Order: sequence, then structure tokens, then C-alpha cells
Amino acid sequence: MQQSQSSKTPKRPLQLRDANQTDLSAWRKKGRTEPEKSVQDHQSPNDQKNDNEEDSLKQAFRYFEEVQDRVSLKNSILQEHLTTVESVALQRGLPPEGFNVLLNVALSGKFADTVNTRILKSLVPASVIPEDSVVSSVSWLCVGKCSGNVQLLFLKWLITVFDFIDQKEQLNALYGFFFSFLQDEKMCPFVCHLLYLLTRKENVKPFRVRRLLDLQAKMGTQSYLQALLSVYKLFCPELVTITLPRKMKAYFRDPEGPWKAAINTVRQRNQGNTQVSRSLFLGTAQPQSQKRKWNTQISIPASSTNKNNLEEDREKECVDLYSTNESFPVEQLQTFSQLVQNIHCLEFPSQMGSVLTNPLLLHYMNCFRDESVDLRLYYWMNQTLQQECTWCVADNSQYEEEFKNFLETLYETECFLQEGFSSCEEFLYKSLPLWDGFCCRSQILRFVSWIPLRSSSEIKSHLYGPLAQLFFTSSVYFKCSVIESLKELLQNWLNCQVTHLDSESDSEGHSSNTTLSGLVNMVAELINFVGRISTVALRLESSHTLLLHFILDFYETVCDMYLRYDLPLLIMPPPGVFYAALLSMDSVNLNQLCYIMYRYRTNLVTAKENELSKKKILQFKFSNQTYQEYNKYLTAMVGCLWTSNAFQKDIHPQGISMDDELLRKTTVPDFKTSFNIVCHPALMTYAFFYLQQAFPDDTTVDFSLIKGKEWNRYLEYLYLQGLNGLKVFIESSVNRISQASHSKSENV
Repeated sequence: MQQSQSSKTPKRPLQLRDANQTDLSAWRKKGRTEPEKSVQDHQSPNDQKNDNEEDSLKQAFRYFEEVQDRVSLKNSILQEHLTTVESVALQRGLPPEGFNVLLNVALSGKFADTVNTRILKSLVPASVIPEDSVVSSVSWLCVGKCSGNVQLLFLKWLITVFDFIDQKEQLNALYGFFFSFLQDEKMCPFVCHLLYLLTRKENVKPFRVRRLLDLQAKMGTQSYLQALLSVYKLFCPELVTITLPRKMKAYFRDPEGPWKAAINTVRQRNQGNTQVSRSLFLGTAQPQSQKRKWNTQISIPASSTNKNNLEEDREKECVDLYSTNESFPVEQLQTFSQLVQNIHCLEFPSQMGSVLTNPLLLHYMNCFRDESVDLRLYYWMNQTLQQECTWCVADNSQYEEEFKNFLETLYETECFLQEGFSSCEEFLYKSLPLWDGFCCRSQILRFVSWIPLRSSSEIKSHLYGPLAQLFFTSSVYFKCSVIESLKELLQNWLNCQVTHLDSESDSEGHSSNTTLSGLVNMVAELINFVGRISTVALRLESSHTLLLHFILDFYETVCDMYLRYDLPLLIMPPPGVFYAALLSMDSVNLNQLCYIMYRYRTNLVTAKENELSKKKILQFKFSNQTYQEYNKYLTAMVGCLWTSNAFQKDIHPQGISMDDELLRKTTVPDFKTSFNIVCHPALMTYAFFYLQQAFPDDTTVDFSLIKGKEWNRYLEYLYLQGLNGLKVFIESSVNRISQASHSKSENV
């Protein structure tokens, strides 16, 4: 049936000046509409060159449209027109109306395969590709006038430019025709790829499932067959009963061809021109940008045959779809109310990348777990990240900024969904060993914060190892960024996973205990990893104040896990972090350490009370070693800030205790009482200004004056300076005489 139709397809004359089509002059002049005579009067040499190219392109299109008989390869006119088409295509891309002519001539068998191949390789779009041109060219495949190599090249081109086709309805109607090409072993991988992009639920039929299963039995387990079967199984699980892998590294090979690099070149060149040029490249019929490779926006595709009636058709279709059970095209989804009314019949686009910047579709993904959407998005994202990574692909460095924007979009989508993409995780693991730590730094480290929970060994080998190598060999600012990302990773695990575990605990009973145990182990491994790299980093960077601040921020989350996140886990900071903060010369870090120790105390006291109380049975109990380590740290802090026994009472194995004989050699007078809240290096500035205010007539700086009532007033002075961490620590950890006793002694 299709053969008879295609053989009788009437030739359509090329309407270069049709008002419904993109005018070649406007395309060449970047949207200028001046009268032809006026333009000629003010032409520059560049414009004259463009005029010549335009005229040559018109003649080439007219030649290929009117040619009837086979022409010799050595024909000078043919070679001239071929060169013109190739030159313009590589420079600015071809206008939409040229594809119908070139596709028909390339697939009709009028020329030798060499010419047909050159024509197909020159099909680089400047804006969009009309769907009717593609459908018309597909009909030539029924006639069998073109060779298998040309058919294969056409399929590769169709896959590469799939996102540039303005509509897909008529193309989807040819699903059965494309499916019939699966019998060709050479074309099968590319046909599966195209079908994967086109498949909708109504395309899944029992006979097609049987055909794919027969092919798999004949050809073995092929990734492209499994990819198509996986989509079929998601749409109709009752038809595909075999077990398929949920995820694979790559379903399809990247179609080899010259178009991808040429499209990138044309895109960069056209976007460097005027705004009109950009709009022409992205689609002249719509105010929104047309779907590109990364599908940064969703827009209703513009057809070159019915542009005038587009708005009327859109309104009519919206009314019809509200009253029927048919699927609701995502291109017509404009408001949240439309999403609510049609959420049961929403049809996602073939180009899954368009989901990333559409909040309505992201709301849908948050509300419903649609495995078909997840699988398509996983494949598209995985393929794009592998192909476009600027430090994995040598010739892509010029597109670093665009790749950076793409990563930024992925991260924002992860934040919207509050979960990470497995494709981003795989990309991260694969690219970290090759990454220089500089290119797209903030985007890559942001991906770290959304890594989902995995097995401990997987994260150790793929994340902790490569990240540690970059961490130790990079600047202090990179180290701060890594610590910040790991803190966000910990918070995301605690926020998302603990809530999920709580919701499961009521229904799953004992099975959730294992999951909770796995979560505890993963979090503990992350905290221990941060402790190890922080200890080494503080030594390498001489306890840099900024780095210490980021590390303490991390432990501010760790110290409150039991009460804030209901996770039965508390891990004290390593000595290399604790003592660096305790002896810091920066009051901000010392104040932060005091607050962290206060929260550790609050969590540990609550845990001990729950442990001793029989009202609450704990599945996990804190180790006595945790309490002992906290008490040793507490002793050191109180001795350092209050009792002036920092060097005598610190019993921690890695503490700062020193013998009296060694202290005497320092020749510091009154060394036993010279290190407290007044003489601490981070607080001496406050003590100095307090003495100036309390004793304005005293020109000497005598810190020994701060004692008795002055000690209490000095404390109040410190609290007024915003050292709230110091305040809550002292009030909770230091036993002082009651306020009544204070008042009584002052009255006496």
C-alpha cells in the first residue's frame, strides 16, 4: 500500500517565496525586510557575497528538484551545485524548505551513491526540519531505489536530528513501517534506536513483543533489543514477562556521522550573530526556542504546512482532549490546572530532555513514579553526559560554557525533585578520575551532594578514592568546596532517607531494621572519611581559618543527628579537628566548637536517658567509647577555657597535656593559670577591649584584674559580642555557684 502511494507521489514545486515558509532572503539577511533595491544600494562586500550564495543555493535547489535522469558524476553542473549546498550547510545550515527537495533526490536513486551520500551528509538544519519532508522521504524507502548504505545513512541522520523535527504525529504513524526494518541485521540497532524515541503505549502490541523476543533468541542479548523491550515492558508489563536489566551503561551506540559536529558549529556561529539570527536558528514560527539537542525549553512545534492555523488547532485540540480519554500532549500543558485535570492521561514527549526545565512535568515526576519516564530520562541523560563531557571528549573544549549550563540545569532539577539522578552519579564516578578539579568545578561538586545511598564498597572505590586524590593536591578553596559538598550530601541523606525509613517502619516490620543498619553504616563511613581528610588537610594548610570553619560546619550537622534526624549515631570529631579548633586564634571557630560540644552533650544525655528508660526500646545503643571520648574532650575544653588546667588535666591520648618540667622550660610565668577564657589566644582581644572599658584610667594591660565580680561581668561582655556558642557551653558544662549566691556575695 505504501509502495503504490509513494510511487505516485506528485512532485511539489519549490515555493521559495511562499509566505508560509521561511524566506531565503530573510534567512540570509538575518531577518532584514528592506526593499531589495534599498539593500543593494547599501550592500557591503560581505552582503554581496551572501547574495551570491543565496542565488547559488536557489539554483541548486531548483536543479535538484527538476533533474529527471541519472547524471554522470563528472558533470560540472552537478558538482557545482553539490559544492554550493555543502558549503552553505556547513556555514549557516540549510533552511527548512530545502530538506524536502534534497531528501527526495537523495533517496529516489536518481544519482549514484556517492552523490546521495554527499547530499545526506550536508543536511544540517539552520532551524527546524518540517515533518512532512521527513514523511515524504520515508516513503521512498518503500520503492527500494536507494541502496542499503544510503538507507542506513538516512536512519543515522534521522536519529541525530530527531529533536529538530517540528512535529512527530505523522512520523509516529509510520511506526509499523520502521518496525519492519528490524529484520535487517545491519539496520536493526539504528531502527531500535529510532523506535525507542518514537514508542508510545499504543505502539506496544503482542506481535511486536513476540518479534523482538524472537530476534533476541536469534541474535543473542543485544543492548538495543533490550532497550526497546524495556520500554515495552514499562508500558505493558503483562506482555513482556522476561527479566530485563533495569539500567545499562549505554543502550545504543552514538550514530556515526558528520552532522553532530556541523550542527554544533552552525549553532555557535548563528548564536554569535543578532537576536534575529538566534530566533531563526531555533525556529522562526514560535516565540519560544525550538527543541534542540538538550531541549532547554518545551514549545509547540511549528509545521511548515499549517502555521497560519496553529493557534486554532491548538485551542480545538485542548477542548477535544478535555472531553475524551485520549492522551494529553505535553506541548499543550501550560497551567497547573491543566496538569491536575489531565494527569491521568499525560503523554510525555519523545525528547525527554525537555522535562528538565518544565516545572509542571517535574511536579508530575514528584507525584508519580512513572518508570517509563525514568528510563527514558536515564538513557537520554546518560548518553548526553557521555558525549558532551568537555574533559572526556578532546574536541569539545570549545563548548565548555554550554556544557556547564547543562550541568547547572541538571543540578537545579535534582534540587527540585529532591533526589539525585543515577545518570549523574554514573557520570560522576566515570569522570572524577579524569577531572582536573577546575573545569565546571561548582557543578561537579554539586552533583556530589545528590549521590543516592549505595553500597559502601561502591562509594569507596568510585567517590572517596578519586575525590581524596583531588582534595589533597588542590588549593585550600577547593578543599573548602569539597567539605561543603560532603556536608550537603550528609544532609540530603539524612533528610530524604530517614523520612523514607520512618514511613516504612510501620508497614515492613523487621525488614526495615536492615535498611536502617545500612543507612547508619553509610553515614558513619562518610563522617569517618571527612574526618580523615580534614585532619590531613588542616596539617597541610596549617590549620587555615576558612578551612576549619567549613569543617566545623560539617560537624555541626553531625553533632545533632540523634535529636534532629532521629538517627542512632553520634561520631565525635577526630583529635586533629577538635584540638585545631580549641587552640584556634579565631573566636568564630572557637565559638562554633563550643556550640558543637553543647549539642553533642544534649544528644548524648538524651540518648543515655532513653537507654536507661524502659519506656523506649532502642534498636541501637551508643558505644561507651563515644561517651568516654566526649568526656575527654570536655575535660580539655573546661581546662582550657575555665580552670586553667589545659596542660595538666587533658587525658586524651592525642591531647595537649605536658609535664610541669617541660612547661617550666617555656619560661612562661604562672603557666598553670595562664590559659583560660581571659588569656585564650582567640579571646585576648575581647579581654583587652573589656579592660579599656572597665578601667579607662589604667594605662597598663593587666589581665589579672579580670577576676571575681569582674570575671562575671567579662562573661556578660563576651555574651553581648555574639559568642552564643561559648555561652551555652559554659552554662551547660561548667558548675557555677547559683545566681542567688552571686547576688548575695555582691551585696556583701
